[in-house]
Amino acid sequence: MTGATTAQAAVGTQTTTETSTGTPNESLPPAGRAALRAGVVGNWIDNIHVFLPLTALAPAMLVLAGPAAAASTGALIVIAMLLGRPIGGIVFGRISDRLGRTRTTRIAIAGTAACALAIAATPTHEILGAGTIGLILVLRFLCGIFVAGEYSAAIPLAMEWSTARRRGLMSGLILSMAPWAQATIAFSVAGLLVLLGPDAYAAWGWRLLFVLGAALSLGMLVYYSRQVTDAPVFHRRAREAAARPAAPRAGLRDLLAGRWARAFWQVFILMSGLWLLTNSTVLLLTARLAEDSGLPATGVPVVMGIASVAQAIVMALAGHLATLTGRRRLFLLWGTVAALAGPLVWWAAVTSPTLAGAAVCAAVLQVITVSAYGPVSAYLSERFPTEVRSTGYGMGYSLSLVLPALYPFYLPLIEPVLGRHGSVMGMVALGGALVVLGAALGPRLAPRDIEGDIDDVAVGMVPDAPVGAARGGSR
Repeated sequence: MTGATTAQAAVGTQTTTETSTGTPNESLPPAGRAALRAGVVGNWIDNIHVFLPLTALAPAMLVLAGPAAAASTGALIVIAMLLGRPIGGIVFGRISDRLGRTRTTRIAIAGTAACALAIAATPTHEILGAGTIGLILVLRFLCGIFVAGEYSAAIPLAMEWSTARRRGLMSGLILSMAPWAQATIAFSVAGLLVLLGPDAYAAWGWRLLFVLGAALSLGMLVYYSRQVTDAPVFHRRAREAAARPAAPRAGLRDLLAGRWARAFWQVFILMSGLWLLTNSTVLLLTARLAEDSGLPATGVPVVMGIASVAQAIVMALAGHLATLTGRRRLFLLWGTVAALAGPLVWWAAVTSPTLAGAAVCAAVLQVITVSAYGPVSAYLSERFPTEVRSTGYGMGYSLSLVLPALYPFYLPLIEPVLGRHGSVMGMVALGGALVVLGAALGPRLAPRDIEGDIDDVAVGMVPDAPVGAARGGSR
């Protein structure tokens, strides 16, 4: 079945699930089920590209970048991608809202695969000198743009296809792919180090992981091209827009300072807290375990792999739990625990004298902090209507990461005051506090508030939204 034919079939047969009234996902047409599967697997692949340099390049940095490479080079490579993602969220979010989710996703997947293959083929410092790191930084920046394009389109697409009672569960499953990707990378690096040895891995073994990442993306590109189409809610919005050709299109101004500004800035605060928690309990924890803990070379990937598995399981459960308890209540509880207990558990992880102790503490730390991401995909999709959903999702999810991502620049300024460990513990506490603040400023989104059509949920939570902005007007 071609994409056009599948889209027509989806629109024609999707009548009961179009309003997201809680019909089991099994009643969705094939294109809907394919979109949900692609959202889960695709986010796993996306996060492989996100986290690959953090773990995969560290054992090869001296060979790749040369002995003159600064200790912060690895962090800069990670940050380069993080800084590209806000641009991708804005650019591809707007494209997705205008041209469709699936078309945008395919473009972004192709760009991500190309960047990964280019990094795999990057010459070492013996050929390019300092240009090696410069080239990797540029490629990672571009990869960040394309990865942001993927999640700005593919995840809202999955949420639009999902039924109301399954959105939290699907959100948890989709976002739990991030820690599963971390675990996949960590165990793959540890395995290659044992199989090839440190020298062979540093010389060429790391390139295999980037080639594998590109191959996974190309496979997902084929799947999206053949199986996935836009959801009926997007086609409905397109028909409504065509019926009102004189109506102005929603733009960035509507998100930043217009009728959706309150929702955007509330999401921005919430996500800023989650990104601070991510940087401190994933990126910084990985670096500090390698530098301060005294663990063997293979110990850090094992510790982070175990922690990632624990995080993934709880994150998936948190997504569904938010449907039962309400989105805001879950964020309030999780943020409070992260702010109060997170700093102490972080300190216990980096000072543990044993591998088992570090693994347990790291697992507990990630469970009580970043597992709160579970309902985020559903929550962000429910905060914005179809006409701006991808833009709102992409900007809210990625623009908020800019300030937290600059920690290599401001953390050294804090360390003389709070100490090496105390400065990161402060980041954890601040991240949890921002999650609490962002949740408190947002709507209740109790179980009964998310029962309707996803556009009705979004419009019903914005008091000044015009009636008729979604089907049925505001709630």
